[in-house]
Amino acid sequence: MKVVIQRVKSASVAVNGRVISQISQGLCVLVGIHSEDTEADAEYIAKKIATVKLWPDAEGRSWKVNVKDSGFEVLSVSQFTLYGITSKGAKPDFHLAMKSEKSHLFYDNFLARLRGLLGGEERVKDGAFGEMMDVGLVNDGPVTLIVDTREKLQQQLQQ
Repeated sequence: MKVVIQRVKSASVAVNGRVISQISQGLCVLVGIHSEDTEADAEYIAKKIATVKLWPDAEGRSWKVNVKDSGFEVLSVSQFTLYGITSKGAKPDFHLAMKSEKSHLFYDNFLARLRGLLGGEERVKDGAFGEMMDVGLVNDGPVTLIVDTREKLQQQLQQ
C-alpha cells in the first residue's frame, strides 16, 4: 500500500457537485492499493495513520500528538493512480494497482481496521470508491508524508 498523508485544517469530497464527506481538522489520506498487498500491509498503514505524530503538544513542542490521541478526524480517499507508472511514455500504466473488484473489498476492510483504531465512522470518513471525485483541502503546514509498504518490505529484505 502507498498512502499520502496530509495534515489538514479541513477536507471534503464531492461527487457530481455534491459534498458527500467532509472533516474539520485532521488528516486527508490518499490510499493506493498494490496488486500484491496483504492484510499485513493494511494493518501497518492503518496503525501508521493512527499513530504518526504530526501535531504539537499543549506546550508547543512539535511532532508530539497523533490523530488517535487528538480526537481529530481522517478523510480517506481511494486513489489507484498512486501506482501509476510513467516511465514508458506519456500515458500512465496502472498495472501495479490492485484490480477494482478485489481492491474495493480490500479498501473497505482497511477502512474498518482504521475505524476500529480511531473509534468508528464519526472519526473516519471516506470518499466514493471508483467515482470521479473532487477532493478539496486546506493543508496545515503544509505537512505531507508518503508511506509505502513496498519500501518497508525492501528495507527488511536488505537487512
